[in-house]
Amino acid sequence: MSSCSLDEGRFRLCCQLLLQQSDQMRDGWSWESIQGSEEGYLKKTSLRSVVTDTSLTWDQDGSSSESDPHTSGLFGPEQLEQCPLGVEGDGLTMKSDMDEDDEEVSTLMEVSTLMESEVSNQVLQYEYHILYSCSYGAPALYFRVSTLEGRSLSLEEVWSCVHPNFRLRLQQSPLNTITQQEHPLLGQPFFILHPCRTEEFMTPVLQAAREQHRPVNYILTWLSVVGPMVGLDVPLKYSTLLHPEPSPPSSEPD
Repeated sequence: MSSCSLDEGRFRLCCQLLLQQSDQMRDGWSWESIQGSEEGYLKKTSLRSVVTDTSLTWDQDGSSSESDPHTSGLFGPEQLEQCPLGVEGDGLTMKSDMDEDDEEVSTLMEVSTLMESEVSNQVLQYEYHILYSCSYGAPALYFRVSTLEGRSLSLEEVWSCVHPNFRLRLQQSPLNTITQQEHPLLGQPFFILHPCRTEEFMTPVLQAAREQHRPVNYILTWLSVVGPMVGLDVPLKYSTLLHPEPSPPSSEPD
């Protein structure tokens, strides 16, 4: 096993340290034991207000496609800033110049209506589980998402909730993408960020920390990389608790 791999004993130790910090910060992490077994996992549940892009559909392999080739995905905030006003497709057309004010106003209203129909805001409940993967010698992040009414989201809906900054990154790394599979301890359907490339991006981090003689919590460092892809942010205070500032020198003489 590589020196940068994570064995199960070290996994549990890192989880214990994260739980201690979480308790101090009231961040909501807990350890869930499996009845009649020594196995368990970290768990956190949180509510998030997310903006979903319903214009995109996602295949099982995580690749995206436009639900409408003329309009879908064209009118994000960045595109609107760069695009000349006057957009047509399914009744809207690209124009370089607008001679009359009424045409410009009409186009703005059409674009606004289109954006509202493709993008929606809703509050969702996320449940995150961190398990140890014996196959990869690494932690694995399982999660599921539901509405406040209790309806579970489909894989396509989960993809629509992924922040645009991360969509391309996940799409270009199919082995590190979101898939759905059975939870190994609960036997229930969950989504997972595949852990097969964890050692690849963790190795330089751990090597640098070793060279600089800095303490590193493997789970915390890993989570700060993969968590934001699925809406799980790691507060910076974790880092200050891991690396406390040195106490000021005493002014009193010895």
